[in-house]
This record gives sequence, structure tokens and C-alpha cells, in this order.
Amino acid sequence: MNITDLLGGMMQAGMAPSTNRRLKNAMGGQGGGLLESLGGMLGGQGGQGSAGGGLGDLLSGALGGKGAGGLGGMLGDVLGQAGQRTGGKQNLALGGLGALAGALLGGGGRSMRGALGGGVMALLGAMAFKALQGTGQESGKVPLGLTEPQTESDQRALEQQAGLVLQAMINAAKSDGQIDREEIQRIVGKLQEMGADEEALNYVRTEMQAPMRTDHLIAAVGGQPEIAAEIYAASLMAIEVDTPAEKMYLNQLASGLRLDPQITRRIEEMIGLQPV
Repeated sequence: MNITDLLGGMMQAGMAPSTNRRLKNAMGGQGGGLLESLGGMLGGQGGQGSAGGGLGDLLSGALGGKGAGGLGGMLGDVLGQAGQRTGGKQNLALGGLGALAGALLGGGGRSMRGALGGGVMALLGAMAFKALQGTGQESGKVPLGLTEPQTESDQRALEQQAGLVLQAMINAAKSDGQIDREEIQRIVGKLQEMGADEEALNYVRTEMQAPMRTDHLIAAVGGQPEIAAEIYAASLMAIEVDTPAEKMYLNQLASGLRLDPQITRRIEEMIGLQPV
């Protein structure tokens, strides 16, 4: 199992009780946004289709002709803008986003785990793209996860970035103390049900039992604002943010990543979280 697959499995396992709801919020599932639009289209078709194809095709078709604004919600707007910058919507990671939408709408399983991991990276990329707009910190580039990898080098870079995202989620989960044995067993058990191999399970156990590595994580981001915003967003997906220790950690992380408070507030709003 590669890291992107493992990230998809971890999201399905649920790092925190609110992970699923926050993913839905980010995809516009709580206000007539993209996720609800997809649900309506799927209802009309009587099924979800394949993980990477059916919903990805629906995303592509919905973006064609009317433009992204017709779908409503943050993600629809971002896909329209990103498609223009990358030479067309065919260059966006719509299959992965479709797989993620399918999982949130109640579908999916082992067969879509890899596509789901790509969808998580695409969603985080979309959130970063939107959060950075007009802040003076955006580079003008479309985040890697939001575009389909075109070369082996692109795929390796995406895999490396997925590794940082996974480490950020696990690091955040330790912010109010070590992850207890029961929680480790719960997540590992979920991953086993999804077909994770022993190498992947050992990786997760090791990362969860290791000391916090916040400085290492910040250094690995290297001051790149798009990745920094993705790391912050992923961290919010991994914890409830209901303890002083977690709030302090997020403030320290944002400071270390050099994210303006305007950016972090936007990300918090996207997932339906009150400002930290």
C-alpha cells in the first residue's frame, strides 16, 4: 500500500469523530453545494457508478457548459478557476474528488481506497487554493493534489506530499497527549478491514507511538504557502479542537507555517469550525 492509499484509508477510518462531517462541509454538503448537487444527480441516475469514473464523470459533466458557479459552493468555484489555469477541467483530479464524494454519500470500499486518497489530496489542494486567494501569499500555481499527475515525477511528488499530510494528521492527534492504545487499535483495526498490509499497519503504529515532530513537519513544508495551508487543513480534520492543548497546538502550527490569520480563518470556515 502506498502513502496515498493509506491516507485514504485513514480518512475512511476517521481520525476524529468530526472528520467525516468536516469533509462534507468542505465539499459543500451543508449548504446546497457541490456534494448535494452530486447527490441529486446520482439520485436521478439511480446509482453511484464506479468510484473513479462515475462520480468523476458527473463532476466533469457538471463543470462543462454551465461553469463551476452553477454547482454552488466553494469547491465548484475553485474547480472552475483551477481548470482555467491548467488548460481545462480534464487536467484536474476529478476522479479522486468523485471517489471522495462517493464515500461521503455512503458508497465506496476497498476498491476505491486509492482514488479516495487522491480525492483527499485534491480537496485539500482546493481548500488551499481558495484560502490563499487575495492574501498576498498565493503563488499563482494550482496545488499539486488538485491536478492529475502527468509524469512519474509528479506522482512521486504527490506521494511525498501525501506523506506530509498523513504525518500532520497524526501529529495533531498527539497534541493533547499521546494517542492511547485503544485509539491506535481502533484505527489499525479499521485499516485491516480495508485491506491494509502489515507494512502499512506497522507504519501507522510507529508514527502514532513516536514523539511529536512539529518542527520537522514545519521544516519539510519549506515555507511553501499552498502546502502549508493543506497541512493546516488536514490537521483540523484529525482533531476535535475542543481542548486548550489542541487550540494551542494549532496556533503554534499556523505560526510556524507562516500562515496569516486570515488564511486559517478561511480554512476553519470551510470545514464549519468556529475560529480557534
